[in-house]
Amino acid sequence: MLDLLVVGDANPDVLVFGAPAAPAYGQAETLVQQGVLALGGSAAIVAHGAARLGLRVGLAAMVGRDTAGDFVLDELRSAGVDISACVRHESLPTALTVCLNQTGGDRAILTATGCLAEFGPEHVPEVEARHVHAASYFLQPRLAAGLPEIFRKAAGSTSLDTNDDPSGNWKVQPELLRHCTFVLPNRAEAAALTRAEDPLAAFADLGAIPVVKNGGDGCEALFGGERITARPPVLEPVDTVGAGDSFDVGFLAGWLRDWDLASALTLGAAAGALSTRGPGGTATQPTWAEASALARQVEITRRPDA
Repeated sequence: MLDLLVVGDANPDVLVFGAPAAPAYGQAETLVQQGVLALGGSAAIVAHGAARLGLRVGLAAMVGRDTAGDFVLDELRSAGVDISACVRHESLPTALTVCLNQTGGDRAILTATGCLAEFGPEHVPEVEARHVHAASYFLQPRLAAGLPEIFRKAAGSTSLDTNDDPSGNWKVQPELLRHCTFVLPNRAEAAALTRAEDPLAAFADLGAIPVVKNGGDGCEALFGGERITARPPVLEPVDTVGAGDSFDVGFLAGWLRDWDLASALTLGAAAGALSTRGPGGTATQPTWAEASALARQVEITRRPDA
């Protein structure tokens, strides 16, 4: 049995640091600070980080029969991820993301979706897993349509991190949230998904336990009549790409270890913070020893839900 089955996207990330706000066209060549090729895709980053923490993890995803697909699968295999559920499209290319990172932390994200839209529920095997996590909901419409049934059949707990919606519609089936143990958006995504003044309460009303990420300020959850916040120590980030995904990794690893929400929040906050130590989403994902050490410094606050 797997500890964690991750379902979703996998692609290379091309990270450009020191990018200008408006690159010069007219075939002008602009010099930048740094360029990095890294494993990307929210689901792939989660799977990679889970393996780093020692979980038995498998990834169900689609890549093309191209060099980019080879790179993605090699990175995952080398990290110890079970890729037997990854499939390769015969003609469409692997997705590709370019992140233009400005000094100060802001970035533009350009994604060519490649074969992502062809990935569907029929490509997700029925395997035994203690937890099923799905990512990048809006980039994979065929998968999104089948997720409620995948979650309904799951033997253990489930979670969803929708990530951004390029269309701006932000529509998720209510049925999916009823079969979802945790929903793991960031603050902006939570507001867009619920269109509510209190996103945590709105998610809870739909049946999912909300865990909302607040970047360097940690996270907040609503569970058991309490609002629980976790704030990690301040770390100076090198790159925040994938930090939310690494939070998901730590949170799920903590939950699967002892089923205590507050402990899971501390490990999630620690894992997310530590992942920002270097460029890309996976290069500095923590080991269990590193994450648990920082987790002991995470400040937990509880207050009754009004």
